[in-house]
Amino acid sequence: MKVTKLIKKIAAATLVLSMVGGIAACNGATATTTTTKAAETTATTTAVTTAVTTAATTAAATTASAWKPTQGVTIVVPYGAGGSTDLLARAVEKIWSKYCDQPVTIEIKSGGGGVTGNLFVANSKPDGYTLAIGFGSGSETVMPYVQPVEYKPFEQLKPICRLSVFPVAIAVNADSKFKTIQEFIDYAKTTSTTAASSTAAGSVDFVMRGLAKITGIDLTPIPNDGTATAMTALLGNQNDIGGGHPADMAAHLESGKIRVLAVATEERDATLPDAPTLKESGIDLVTWGSIKGIAGPAGIPDEVVAYYEQLFAQICADEDFIATCKSMYISVMYLNSSDFMANLTVASESYAKLSDELGIKEAIAAEQGT
Repeated sequence: MKVTKLIKKIAAATLVLSMVGGIAACNGATATTTTTKAAETTATTTAVTTAVTTAATTAAATTASAWKPTQGVTIVVPYGAGGSTDLLARAVEKIWSKYCDQPVTIEIKSGGGGVTGNLFVANSKPDGYTLAIGFGSGSETVMPYVQPVEYKPFEQLKPICRLSVFPVAIAVNADSKFKTIQEFIDYAKTTSTTAASSTAAGSVDFVMRGLAKITGIDLTPIPNDGTATAMTALLGNQNDIGGGHPADMAAHLESGKIRVLAVATEERDATLPDAPTLKESGIDLVTWGSIKGIAGPAGIPDEVVAYYEQLFAQICADEDFIATCKSMYISVMYLNSSDFMANLTVASESYAKLSDELGIKEAIAAEQGT
């Protein structure tokens, strides 16, 4: 696709994105419903400008490169089947053939809170045929700081582009007596409680530990193999509350089986406009959520990175992809490789600072005896 056509397509799609969450800038701010027409106009103009600049940059870089895949591509999901990262991968798979002549295979390699799958990609040949999706989640931005991990994500993997940011939402079974997060906190001050968490030392686990520390409640996160299983535990009343991403909760939200009490982002999430933030609820806890991007093995050539920057820019601008993501409570938030890396750096530093302030690293170490 020529640069001018790609720019027009991105710009048109961005107008749609403004209704479902917009494109987040590198500072990590999540898109929210604006309250005035002037704010809406400013946000839309900024999003369009950002999208056009990104499209022009990635398209120009790819035009200068002759590389393109000549065989099938494998995208590794390092978390459990049916979870939010898997859902995002399936949305990509659905329209992949529109923009790439070679087939794509989505492969689940869960374990270690995302480390197993990412380590598999890190050890793969850096030829552009094995990629990771979901890069930027807790196993990259949180886990390496709060506990020992088997690999160094930013040394062994190369960030290619960001697709989305999933906020951490705190929910209860629809049958729960808790209607607000404050009601739960009041209850948890008088008795021990548990929270279904996606993985140990991940972004959801981080929020639950932070919530307990700030409010002084007795709340123990119970880790699972991804947020899909965490939601199953919540639905089975195995825990008092549960944490996850809106995409993990989509089917249960639609069926009315769970209720979101709050989100741990700076602003309300566009996919859950009625759910207050923890800050709105009087709890001073804000996190980056779970960043979801594409990465390849370290050493992957620049021309391969440029090709995938353009490919995923096209995918993120595709109306069918946007619609599919919207139906799964996913906001599309594309960033190119350099902006993605900057985003990851700031997010990691933010998590490390918050961990120090709340003593989360020390708490995890004490639990694990390390």
